[in-house]
Amino acid sequence: MYDIIIVGAGPAGMTAALYAKRAGRSVLLLEKETVGGQITYSPCVENYPFVKKISGMELADNLFEQINELGAQIEFETVTSIENDGEIKRVICEGATYEARAVIIASGAKHKKLGLEREDELIGSGVSYCAVCDGAFFKDKTAAVVGGGNTALQDALYLADICKKVYLIHRRDSFRGDLELVNKLKSLINVEIVTPAKITALLGDNVLSGIELDNGRRILLDGLFVAVGQAPENAPFSSVIDLDEYGYADSAEDCITRTEGIFAAGDCRKKTVRQLATAVADGASAATHACEYLDKLS
Repeated sequence: MYDIIIVGAGPAGMTAALYAKRAGRSVLLLEKETVGGQITYSPCVENYPFVKKISGMELADNLFEQINELGAQIEFETVTSIENDGEIKRVICEGATYEARAVIIASGAKHKKLGLEREDELIGSGVSYCAVCDGAFFKDKTAAVVGGGNTALQDALYLADICKKVYLIHRRDSFRGDLELVNKLKSLINVEIVTPAKITALLGDNVLSGIELDNGRRILLDGLFVAVGQAPENAPFSSVIDLDEYGYADSAEDCITRTEGIFAAGDCRKKTVRQLATAVADGASAATHACEYLDKLS
């Protein structure tokens, strides 16, 4: 029996483990893939306070080393469900079942991909899913954004202030995002809206050099920012937490869910900003409230 089980070993989950261990709690992290989550795909992180420049992999390794030295345990397991039995929570995995008095769900969210050949290979070498994270690497260069919602529109506006040229590509004639953002983009001389169009191929060998569209057009560029949505991984937890219409945990900044003793933190939680800094903040908040909950049980 653990004090706290944390589902997910990304920045939110590992920060929660850090705070929980420093509070003297026994902690088990359950991770189904790679320690660090999405941040490990970032070749250079420059927007995290107090750290001028660090790779996402190095940042994740440092945080893991920190919690490991404090005695946090980790098992690589896929969680299939959580059962609430009052003061005991059972976390059911494919290979085992673990028990704790509190659970923090930090399962994250995955960026939806275009499904193109070599897309994964070019992540960090021209292909990115976060304009705020990686846009500065393309200062005075040419970039494209693909997507039709507010995220894509906002990414294009953000990049327009940095890049020499920005293409906004969407498969439909009209955008799902706010008309005000669309009109602002149309007013910028360094932004070209390309609709309706779908990207069919990524050009370049080890580094992205351009894209090919379904109309046969080829566009030479340095960076491609994919903004076609995110998919939270909360389905296994729907019996113990409320989800919003998009599948995110319907929890506020305190990370408390409808089930006492179960908390949600990081990108899996409903929020307007999903960044490394906000994930870490959620981890701290969730662990603090989880420890307060455990204090009440004592």
